[in-house]
Amino acid sequence: MNHLFGNGFFPLFTILAFVAVVLLVEGLYLLWNSYKGPEAKKVEQRLRALSASSDRSEQAAVLKNRMLSEVPLLERLLLSFPRISNFDRFLEQSGLNWTPGKFLGFSLLFGAIAYIGLSFANLTYLTPIIAFVAALLPFGYVNWERNKRLRKIEQQLPDTMDLIGRAMRAGHALPSGLQMVGDEMVDPIATEFRITHDEINFGVSMQQALLNLSTRVPLTDLRYFVVAVLIQREAGGNLTEVLDNLSKLIRNRLKFRAKIKVLTTEGRMSAWVLGVMPFALAGLLNFANHDFVSILWTDPVGIKITKVVLSIMAVGAFWLYRIVQIRV
Repeated sequence: MNHLFGNGFFPLFTILAFVAVVLLVEGLYLLWNSYKGPEAKKVEQRLRALSASSDRSEQAAVLKNRMLSEVPLLERLLLSFPRISNFDRFLEQSGLNWTPGKFLGFSLLFGAIAYIGLSFANLTYLTPIIAFVAALLPFGYVNWERNKRLRKIEQQLPDTMDLIGRAMRAGHALPSGLQMVGDEMVDPIATEFRITHDEINFGVSMQQALLNLSTRVPLTDLRYFVVAVLIQREAGGNLTEVLDNLSKLIRNRLKFRAKIKVLTTEGRMSAWVLGVMPFALAGLLNFANHDFVSILWTDPVGIKITKVVLSIMAVGAFWLYRIVQIRV
């Protein structure tokens, strides 16, 4: 036996063991990549996003088994809520990989942490209010991500219209143009058009697939595109010319909106200063002379004054927000 190991069996055994370990690692990586890799996540995202559409046809229902929560009990509880599908669509529009169950868990977690943390500060009246505001932080984050994603899609729409128009001039059909958008454009608009093309391939009608697109992406400019395509399919006409005009219209609207944003910068900065200054000043006074400021939340008269002032500030902040918000 020693003679065999000395004549080369041991080096051969070492090489075979090394090759076996490499193959095992590669096999584990391929197994992980097939379930958790980028392509798998992309496919999962496309399948999950299909559940956000309003189509209830048998063809589209094949890909709509999205769960509201991974916990069966919470899943049944959420299903009992009215219009939970609308909130699920709201989460899908944000682009986050959140289910309603995960969103509820984050809200309860933030609210509980804020309540427990402030319970030691003896803020009897402010603790429930701050805990409630903390519980709303996940909703604010989702809404911010949703608005950011929709704005990005809106900025991508002109190039998308141009790409579909060029594809149709080259002799491609509209579904091929939708596929080109999904393949050549970048996310998030590429994902939405890939979903639309997948729906058509699964047997959903062109009309219903486009309506689902306008439901998943609630943008006025995108609805113009859907209406233009549906009218052209019913009445005929030159769709490429309509897409060119629509692309120019969207670009002009984006330029005009950017100009308005520049002109309203002073008003928005004034609103931020007027809204933040009272709280910043109260914090500085509390740090400099706590006994002087603490009357506002310890004395009954101070509490009433604080409530009135906060109510007036809320009304003023609302009107400032309305003044600087100009719809184009």
